[in-house]
Amino acid sequence: MLPAIANGELLLGLALEEGAHHAPEQTSLSATRQGQDFVLNGDKVFVLDAHIADKFIVAARSASMAGDRRGISLFVVDRETMGIAVERTIMVDSRNAGSVHFNNVAVSAGQLLGEKDQGYAALQQALDIANIGLSAELLGLSLQAFEQTIHYLKKREQFGVLIATFQGLQHRAAHLFCELELCKSMVLNALQAIDAKRAGLSVLASATKAKMCEVATLATNEAIQMYGGIGMTDELDIGFYIKRARVAQQTFGDYNYHLDRYAALNGY
Repeated sequence: MLPAIANGELLLGLALEEGAHHAPEQTSLSATRQGQDFVLNGDKVFVLDAHIADKFIVAARSASMAGDRRGISLFVVDRETMGIAVERTIMVDSRNAGSVHFNNVAVSAGQLLGEKDQGYAALQQALDIANIGLSAELLGLSLQAFEQTIHYLKKREQFGVLIATFQGLQHRAAHLFCELELCKSMVLNALQAIDAKRAGLSVLASATKAKMCEVATLATNEAIQMYGGIGMTDELDIGFYIKRARVAQQTFGDYNYHLDRYAALNGY
């Protein structure tokens, strides 16, 4: 499937989330053994591009109980398989996600991705790389929001003077600039760790995603505050940055999830 994915001929959706918060170990969609094959039952939410995906990679509980990292298996399932129903959702950032319902969906043992009950480790590695990619996107939109805000401060006049001369706004802009410089280093380090296959990628991924969630919130909120009410309108790009940021921050774990994971991985 990899050549087809690379060529854009095959679109896969990750059917992972089952609740309002990212929690892979809480997977409860069941994969019940039926002879040599399996039957899937349960629901998935926030499946990106669910309505146009050709296939789903489905995280299912094949052993143990929800909350256990053992017993999670990954299956590759065609979207048109009997028993699958997809509900499209247009997100606040205008991108697509969806809910996917599995009702007695029959899958063969050949559709198992990797080994039975051993899907969690592979899933975590993929999610680490995905979260570093999302962190890079959050950095990009935060930098753009900052640059546009600085440009606005230098041309907007209030009380007959440029608002860029107000010391209170200068302090806020300087603080955000310092935070963004730190984020550049963190994202670059995490990206280099992927290429170098360095150990401890999970720690870097969660540290970077947590920090970028924090700074993206600061950057987009400050942009709205400094622009004023016009910043929330669709007339300006600033409003789109905050909408995309909020969705990207929630995707595959928000600030609280990754801060907690970072602490746990360091023994706290």
